[in-house]
Amino acid sequence: MRDRVVIKWGGGLITDKTSLCTPQLAIIDRLARTVKRCLDEGVDIILVHGAGSYGHLRAKHWRLNEGRVNDPIPTDGTCQTQDEAVLCVRQEMLALNAHVCAALTQHGIESSVHPPHRWAKGTGAEFTGSLQAFEASANHVAVTFGDVVDTEDGRGFGILSGDDLVYRLATEVPNVRRLVFAIGGVDGLLRVPPEHANEDDLIEEWSPSIAFEGAHHSDIDVTGGIGLKAARGAQAAAHGVDVHMVNGGIAERVYKACLGLPVRGTVVVK
Repeated sequence: MRDRVVIKWGGGLITDKTSLCTPQLAIIDRLARTVKRCLDEGVDIILVHGAGSYGHLRAKHWRLNEGRVNDPIPTDGTCQTQDEAVLCVRQEMLALNAHVCAALTQHGIESSVHPPHRWAKGTGAEFTGSLQAFEASANHVAVTFGDVVDTEDGRGFGILSGDDLVYRLATEVPNVRRLVFAIGGVDGLLRVPPEHANEDDLIEEWSPSIAFEGAHHSDIDVTGGIGLKAARGAQAAAHGVDVHMVNGGIAERVYKACLGLPVRGTVVVK
């Protein structure tokens, strides 16, 4: 059986988080080329991508991570209500996903898309929904992403993070050997805030007992940022999955991490 790797393309990597619905097409293309190289090496890929400026900005304005709220929320110029915002964010995520899948197709990669709002319910690592569709055949890439999903509690809806998705996929889909977080702008987890870090501040092996500093843009982020990635990575590592965080802007590092080769970045352990 071919090894599988679950890879997460961070939203801050593949979009400009400061500008609504702005993809980083050159980065997406380089990452898609990396997926092709992995497939050619006999490693199958399950791809999860973040939202970045396609989901976080509008979701933050409409407080979609909180579920249905009674407080009045001013219009954002496009949506008038939370329900309209839910539909809008879902459409924006499909638009970003279309860029991702177009890049895969450009490199000759067959893919299938599985939007969580169509198959998953609930938020956090305990969401419900079948993962069987991700047990795809060799050389076929199943793709999903962080999304607004329905919930079965009183909230009505909420944000299912891509970091929760990768944890479940890495630990429940057969033959997954590695989980790779391709993150934007940094080489991995750092001992000091990114703006003050130098090459010596990279944490090459991290466990939950080690403190780190990360850039969490709480003004726009509606999930857990780098902290959630680290936590879910440690949980996956506890199941025997090799977990790496690497700078997604350097495609060669993503490729090496997917193949399990030595690479600059952070290895996450239980």
